Amino acid sequence: MTARFIDVFNGDADGICALHQLRLSDPAESELITGPKRDISLLKRVRAQAGDRITVLDIALSKNRDALDALLDAGAQVRYFDHHQPGDIPVHPHFEPHIDTDANVCTSLLVNEFLQGKQLAWAVTAAFGDNLGEAARQAATPLGLSAGQLVQLQSLGECLNYNGYGETLDDLFFDPADLYRKVRPYADPFGFIAESPAYRILKTGYQDDMARAVAVGATEARPAGRVFMLPAEKWARRISGVFGNQLAVESPAQAHAVLTAKPGGYVVSVRAPLVSRIGADQLCSQFETGGGRKAAAGINHLPESELGRFIASFFDVFG
Repeated sequence: MTARFIDVFNGDADGICALHQLRLSDPAESELITGPKRDISLLKRVRAQAGDRITVLDIALSKNRDALDALLDAGAQVRYFDHHQPGDIPVHPHFEPHIDTDANVCTSLLVNEFLQGKQLAWAVTAAFGDNLGEAARQAATPLGLSAGQLVQLQSLGECLNYNGYGETLDDLFFDPADLYRKVRPYADPFGFIAESPAYRILKTGYQDDMARAVAVGATEARPAGRVFMLPAEKWARRISGVFGNQLAVESPAQAHAVLTAKPGGYVVSVRAPLVSRIGADQLCSQFETGGGRKAAAGINHLPESELGRFIASFFDVFG
């Protein structure tokens, strides 16, 4: 049988822009495997055989190790770009890792380095979406963009990222695979901004949901950080992560936690202080479904009974 291309990517701005950069430079018809941003155990959905070429983007190796080992055992070739804590990285002749956990790096910036800057504007877009504003502006220097153009790329990155948050695909405006397909015809992100109805839909949704979020006061506020609690509604599930990003930018010396209610508990987004960018993974990994990066992490299901322990641990880590 003919070998297939299979692209596995996080459904946020970083995953979509990373894949877009690669496929602009190396076009291929591929099977797409993705989902909402928090659906990171994606490799278990891959069915591959010897010779298949699998590209993995922006999902933690540590959460996909068993599935990765199985794919390598089956004879597939796997190229892996990521910036989350990987655990042990396998050494295998068919495995090509590009992994860097530096807090100022995202997957799209790793792909940009791999491609030697060939699709830089999309990497900048992704970095803005991942709340790496300073890294995005530094990376953009060779493009010679105006302040207004940088604002446009920031808005695009934030909107693409915003679309990834939700408990299920039903919470999102677009299935991330469909959103990638809408981005794919555009070599230039400014073309997508100017022409795509999808961007206008996301921008309007982002603005409406953010307006609701900013009207919610902090449940707990101390000098070290603030905790916000959002209701079990679609708008809250969509905005939770980008609301955390905005809070971090507004108050860079504080840590932030955004808890969105769900049956039996909460979905949690944590942002470390931007001045340090450390501690978020340390906090969230204390809980069963937690994980992420030093600067930004989360918990997929925090039981109601664990709320007190979480808040105490939050101020322990960041206090």
